[in-house]
Amino acid sequence: MKTFLKINPADNVVVALQPLSKGEAIDVDGQRITLLTDVPAGHKCALKVIAEGENVIKYGFPIGHALHAIHQGSYLDHEDIRTNLAGTLDYSDIRLKGLKKTEPSGEQLTFQGYVRSDGQVGIRNEVWVIPTVGCVNGIIKQIAEKVKEDLGGAIEGIDGIFHFPHNYGCSQLGDDHENTKKVLRGMVHHPNAGAILVVGLGCENNQPRVFEEFCGDYDRERVRFMVCQEIEGDEVDFGARLLKELVQKAQQDRRVTVPAAKLRVGLKCGGSDGFSGITANPLLGAFSDFLCEKQGGTTILTEVPEMFGAETILMERCGSEQLLQQTIALINNFKTYFLSHGEPCGENPSPGNKAGGISTLEEKALGCTQKSGRSVVCGVLEYGERLTASGLNLLSAPGNDLVASTALAAAGCQMVLFTTGRGTPFGTFVPTLKVSTNTSLYERKPLWIDFNAGVLVEDKDMNETLEAFIQKILRVASGEYTHSEQADIHEISIFKNGVTL
Repeated sequence: MKTFLKINPADNVVVALQPLSKGEAIDVDGQRITLLTDVPAGHKCALKVIAEGENVIKYGFPIGHALHAIHQGSYLDHEDIRTNLAGTLDYSDIRLKGLKKTEPSGEQLTFQGYVRSDGQVGIRNEVWVIPTVGCVNGIIKQIAEKVKEDLGGAIEGIDGIFHFPHNYGCSQLGDDHENTKKVLRGMVHHPNAGAILVVGLGCENNQPRVFEEFCGDYDRERVRFMVCQEIEGDEVDFGARLLKELVQKAQQDRRVTVPAAKLRVGLKCGGSDGFSGITANPLLGAFSDFLCEKQGGTTILTEVPEMFGAETILMERCGSEQLLQQTIALINNFKTYFLSHGEPCGENPSPGNKAGGISTLEEKALGCTQKSGRSVVCGVLEYGERLTASGLNLLSAPGNDLVASTALAAAGCQMVLFTTGRGTPFGTFVPTLKVSTNTSLYERKPLWIDFNAGVLVEDKDMNETLEAFIQKILRVASGEYTHSEQADIHEISIFKNGVTL
């Protein structure tokens, strides 16, 4: 097994694949370098003298500049490097690579899914209770729990009854109000639900009847609305009766064989470390290319602030000038959002990222964007928008794990692939499949992690690992539960920017 990795020939640092000790010698490009310091696994070591102010190069790109002279063979981290990021840019020098969407090729894979009346395909047959406003969070919990208690244990043909509390739907204005409506609309139309009960209060900003109209054309046998202030007597009993009827409706659905082209998969990372851009994120990138180019499926990359510093790589891959301009707006609008709150664009990574070997936002972004592979960008979505284009899409959402994953699911993704080097137990309202960047995490947190990409630095072949990963995803799509599902973790979080009344 290798002890270090030089990712790109242009790099002036290497990454330690296991802890390296002071005095140890490493051979890089025919040059023997003696380490002047210990270097933790996942962290960086200088291949040459890097002068004060000189760029540190990793992945073939600058990840910031040196704050002081760095000696050859020295360990360097966030205390030695500063970001080069500033404000918005015009990107007028970006030239498209001329990539075009390809027709599916190779063996066409299948999974067992639920074909809905609108042509979408779900990978779960769940029954959901969704509030229009946070005021009824307690009511939806009581309704869901009463039905589960009355029906007892596992319900044949149903993957579960879930309720999704949130704090919004009232005391909101402008974009915040629209964001809440759009995310909830995305849930109403989501194919992973065999049936949905939408519960409103009656006096909220997100008026139930107005929201129902906002949802547009929906399956009225699959989705029911109730307004608590309009109900005489016990609204929990009333809601439970409606929900039981919806359960019976959902129980009629069955899994059938459908092509992998019907998969819509979200790509997300969190708790990243120095291995993220070496193992798990490239694995997701290889899967994204496979699904989009070989199968005709769809993936979505989000967490826009974690594209800062690597955004030009995505821009060059846009399939048209219009998509390029949308991507430029995607980036600059989020930078403007940061600046409007007096926050710098490069105030990232997190403490956990730094402890794992990531020193600047550029370094984090160059690893993060590898989840998108090399495919052409076919669509760009604003927050709360739903998918219309197959292939690789970009989605406007922040880096926060649950907010971004909720946005991916609301856009139409049936599952989210989530890479992590530090570990996290969370799950959004669709299956959230965790991929560890290192074997240590996989072994320490077996109830969190679903797939170990750490084997890619243990002499495991990428093609072999990708094949195992594809099969895992198809099994999850066909009904195998992720660890977060087994732990009954199903959550949503909605992006908020403006005032609260």
